[in-house]
Amino acid sequence: MSRPARVVLAAWLALAWLLGGCATAGSPSAARDPLEPMNRAVFQFNDAVDRAVLKPVAQGYQDYIPENLRIAIGSVFGNVADLWTAVNQLLQGKPVEAVSDLSRFVLNSTLGLAGLADIATPAGLEKHHEDFGQTLGVWGVPAGPYLVLPLLGPSSLRDAPARIVDAQGDLVLAIDSAGQRNNAYLMRTIDTRAQLLRAERLVEGAALDRYSFIRDGYLQRRRNQVYDGNPPPSDEDAPAYDPADDPEAPAAPAGTPPPAPPSAPQPSGNR
Repeated sequence: MSRPARVVLAAWLALAWLLGGCATAGSPSAARDPLEPMNRAVFQFNDAVDRAVLKPVAQGYQDYIPENLRIAIGSVFGNVADLWTAVNQLLQGKPVEAVSDLSRFVLNSTLGLAGLADIATPAGLEKHHEDFGQTLGVWGVPAGPYLVLPLLGPSSLRDAPARIVDAQGDLVLAIDSAGQRNNAYLMRTIDTRAQLLRAERLVEGAALDRYSFIRDGYLQRRRNQVYDGNPPPSDEDAPAYDPADDPEAPAAPAGTPPPAPPSAPQPSGNR
C-alpha cells in the first residue's frame, strides 16, 4: 500500500473512532445513520444500476449456466478468499482458526483442483469469512456511522477504508494480466449477485422500507461477525428494570407503584 493510501486510511479510521464514540445521543437509527439522506440517494442510484444491469445479467447467469458449473465457479472464488480469511484470523489473535482456513486453502487448491471442488468442508474444516473490517472491529475500532458506497453497497465508516487493505490481499486483483483480472472480477461479481437473488425476494416480500431493512440487517450481521456470533448485549438489548428481580430492593407497601430504576433520570417539571 502506498504512503498516501496509508495516511488516508489512518485519518479515516480516526474519524470512525471519533464518530463511533460520539454517536450515542438521539434515536438509535439517527445515531447509526446520521448520513441517511445522502445514503438513501446513493442507495437509489445503486438500486437503479442493479435493476438495469446487474440483476438481469445475474438472472441470465442463473437461468442458462448449469448449476454444477455455478457451484464450481463459486467454490473457486470461495477458495481464493480462504487465504485472506486465514490472514485476518491470525491478525485477530485466532491461530487455530487461521491454521484451519489455511489448510482449507491448501487442500482445495491441490486435491480440489484449484478450488473447483470443496473437499475441505467434508473433511471437517469449517469455512469462515473474515475481512479487515472485522479485524479492525476486533481491535476495538467502532463501526461508526452507516455508509452506502456507490456501486459497492452497504458499509460503514470503519469498513469502507478497510476495503483498501482487503484489495491488497485479494488474489483476483493480484492477477498480472489486466484482461484476465478484469474477467475474473466480473465473473465473481456476477456469481455473487446471482447468489443474492433468493435473499432479495425475501427482502422485497418482508420489507416496507427496503433501505431500512437492508441497513439494519447489515449492521446486525457485521456486529455478529466481529464477535463471531456472540456479541455482547447492547443498550438496546438491556431488559427493563424490575425491582422484583433485585434482592436488595426494599419491599414496597401494598398498592404502591414500583419505583423507577436507580440509574434512570427523574422527570422534571420544566420542559
